[in-house]
Amino acid sequence: MVWLERTHHSLNTQIMIQQHVLLLDLKDDPASIAAYEEWHKKVWPGILKNIHEGGIEDMQIFRAGNRLVMLMHTNKQFDFTAKSIADANNSLVQEWESLMDRFQQRLPFAAPNEKWVRMQSIFSLKEALNNVQSS
Repeated sequence: MVWLERTHHSLNTQIMIQQHVLLLDLKDDPASIAAYEEWHKKVWPGILKNIHEGGIEDMQIFRAGNRLVMLMHTNKQFDFTAKSIADANNSLVQEWESLMDRFQQRLPFAAPNEKWVRMQSIFSLKEALNNVQSS
């Protein structure tokens, strides 16, 4: 599993938050891209509830051209496998995924049946500065 882990401090309590960065492409068609963005302005309440109840504290999707980058902050209990299994058995999620799939295309290096591809962190300024300071 590829993910970034960060600890955030809030009101003098330590909260463990995992940060995940994922990639996916949209079909390279302006009308399709516009439709995808419109759907994300009105995500179904049941989908929002499912995302949050699955351990995802925050999610943002960014776009450059037809490339999407998803930034997820999850709680310590979040598990991609468990979330995937739960989503596969949720008819509302499957309906939403089928709808979104019309606009999406898999990355050439994605595994079979993989939609969003998790990115690997290769640099952290904070970690680099800590390494320099401890030398």
